[in-house]
Amino acid sequence: MWIQQTSTPAPLSELQGHTVGLKFECNQCHTEVFTDSIGVPAADHLANSTEDDGQFEKEEIKCPGCDMTHEITVKSTFEGVTFDVSEVQPASVSYQLNH
Repeated sequence: MWIQQTSTPAPLSELQGHTVGLKFECNQCHTEVFTDSIGVPAADHLANSTEDDGQFEKEEIKCPGCDMTHEITVKSTFEGVTFDVSEVQPASVSYQLNH
């Protein structure tokens, strides 16, 4: 089941230690792009402050429609998990938990 990303981060407790698949619409050619499995990192329990608690996983994917390269950043904090895809509106990003 695909879950559209909202302005609220996805629940860390549901995603930490798992892999997710992302889908988004390429802003250049409007092709729907699907990623391979991406690991969700744990939040940093040794962080000194909540601004400092992010752990990142970075990936790149080429759009099959136009060969544009999108950079994907998965950020885990104690507030939750966010998925950032370069040059794509955050609301057009969806994720699903891989089993």
